[in-house]
Amino acid sequence: MFELEYPWLLLLLPLPLLAWWLLPPYGERTKAIRVPFFDDLAKATGQTPARGAVILRGNWLRRILAPVCWALLVLALAGPQRLEPPIERTESARDLLLAIDLSGSMATPDFLDAQGRRVDRLSAVKGVVDDFIRRRATDRIGLIVFGTNAFPQAPLTLDHVAVRELLDELRVGMAGEQTAIGDAVGVAVKMTASSQQRERVLILLTDGNDTAGRIPAEKAAEIAKANHIVIHTIGIGDPDAKGENRVDLAALQRIATATGGRSFRGENGEQLAGIYALLDRVTPSKVKHSVYRPKLKLYYIPLGAALLLMIAYHLLMLGVLAPLARRHASASLSPETPGS
Repeated sequence: MFELEYPWLLLLLPLPLLAWWLLPPYGERTKAIRVPFFDDLAKATGQTPARGAVILRGNWLRRILAPVCWALLVLALAGPQRLEPPIERTESARDLLLAIDLSGSMATPDFLDAQGRRVDRLSAVKGVVDDFIRRRATDRIGLIVFGTNAFPQAPLTLDHVAVRELLDELRVGMAGEQTAIGDAVGVAVKMTASSQQRERVLILLTDGNDTAGRIPAEKAAEIAKANHIVIHTIGIGDPDAKGENRVDLAALQRIATATGGRSFRGENGEQLAGIYALLDRVTPSKVKHSVYRPKLKLYYIPLGAALLLMIAYHLLMLGVLAPLARRHASASLSPETPGS
C-alpha cells in the first residue's frame, strides 16, 4: 500500500503557473554601442530594426520537461512511502511470581504421585508448578525460594523453559531449614519495583509458619499491597503440628485477604493440582497487543527521475546544439570565394 507522508505539499504543484501569471517577466539590461550610421548599416545588412525587448523562446522539449520535473520534485517532497504488512506484537500485561518454601519439613514424604507412590512435598510441588508454568505462555514469571533466607531463583522473564529448569534444580534446605515468609514477600516487592506492569501476582506456598523472617509477614503484606501485588497463599503442612512444622493457616489467610488474594490448603497432590488449576482460571493470562506497520521511504524515486531527466535534457542539447554552433562559426569565418 502506497501513501504520501505530507500530501498537503501537493498544493505546491500550481506554484510555477501562478508565478507566470502574477510576476512580471524577467528582464536583463545589456550594454549597447551607439552607431551614428545605424540606418545605413541596417540597409546594408538587409535587416529591419524593431523596438522593444528580445524574448528568448524555449524549445518544445523544455516546455514538456520543466513541468514534469517540477511535479516529480513536489512528489518527492510529499514523502511517498510504502506500508509493509502489519507486524503484531504481543506483550505480557502481568507479572507472576511463585514463592516456594524449601525448609526442612518440605522433605516429608506424605504426598502421592500419579502412580500412587509416596513422594516428598517438594517433589509434588515441583511437578504441579511445572505444569502451571507451562500453561502460562504469555506471563512474565519469576521464581522465589525461601527457608531461613529468601532469594530470587529466576528473574521475571518470558523464558519459561529457563524458569522450569531452575525449578527442577530446587532442593530441600538450600535456603535454610526455617521459614521466612515475610522475607519472601519482601523479595517479591523488590523484584517488581521497576516493573511497568500494573498487575502483579505472588503465589506463595509454604508448609510452616513465619519463624525466621526479619520482617513480619503481615507487615510485608501491607507493603505488597501498596506496591499493587496480590498474594495468593497455599498452605500444605499440618496445622496441628508443633513448632516449625505447623502451618499457620490463619496467618496465611490474613496475608491473602490484606492484598485482595485468596488462601488455600492443599493436603495431597491432587488437591494441590486443583488449587493451581483454580488459580490459572482466577488469574488468566493477560496480554497487550500492539500493531506496527513498517514504512519504506520512496522519495528517492521521483527525485532521481527528475535529476535523470534534467541531465538527459542537457546532454541532448549539448549533443544537438554544439555541432550546429561549431558549423555556424566555421561558416562565418571561412574566406569569401573570388568573384562573389
